[in-house]
Amino acid sequence: MTIFPDLRASSSHTNGFDSLPWSNAARQMVKDQIQTRGIKHPQVLAAMASVPRHRFVCDDMASQAYEDHPLGISEGQTISQPYMVALMTEALDPRPGESVLEIGTGCGYQTAVLCELYDHVYSVERYPSLSKESQACLGNLGYRNFSLLAGDGSLGWPEHAPYDAIIVTAASPEIPEPLLKQLKGEGSTMVLPVGDKNRQQLIRIMQTPYGKRTEILGDVRFVPLIGSHGW
Repeated sequence: MTIFPDLRASSSHTNGFDSLPWSNAARQMVKDQIQTRGIKHPQVLAAMASVPRHRFVCDDMASQAYEDHPLGISEGQTISQPYMVALMTEALDPRPGESVLEIGTGCGYQTAVLCELYDHVYSVERYPSLSKESQACLGNLGYRNFSLLAGDGSLGWPEHAPYDAIIVTAASPEIPEPLLKQLKGEGSTMVLPVGDKNRQQLIRIMQTPYGKRTEILGDVRFVPLIGSHGW
């Protein structure tokens, strides 16, 4: 689904990219950085092409928004590399009608991608300032199928559990037990980075009829998950 084929006329916020055909840059990003690395899920590819990434970074970084690297945001956090967003999202195997819990709202870009794919997105962010900024940005872009919470992401959001999928965009030394307990059951999936503060492995946990199955998707590097079941 494409909520906003062209946001330039409807938005009160402007930066360098809003006067240019950003959608061309987004489609080229998908073609060059994402499809060529093996991402095939058609709805994930469509979501990545539909979300204006430049709207989630500060004005002086807007020209880099569709390039192949992460970017810094406020509170010392980052917006992940486009390929990493696509990889983690595809690993969740999103399906219509499902709900997802995101740990680490950040600037809201991953949240927007998830909003394109899930019935409802619940997202927890440690920093209230980031949560507030993301709320405004997502609302300005027309998204309504999300709920944000400022708090300890390692505890999840039990009030809305269980979830069909959980995605964690900050690294913990081990898999947070409260998040495992908030997965719905058979068919549910969690994707998260686990390791030390300098290097982690991206892990996918799938609930099968025979119990949990764990896969390692590769080496990654994320900011630390700060909380009771993180760092």
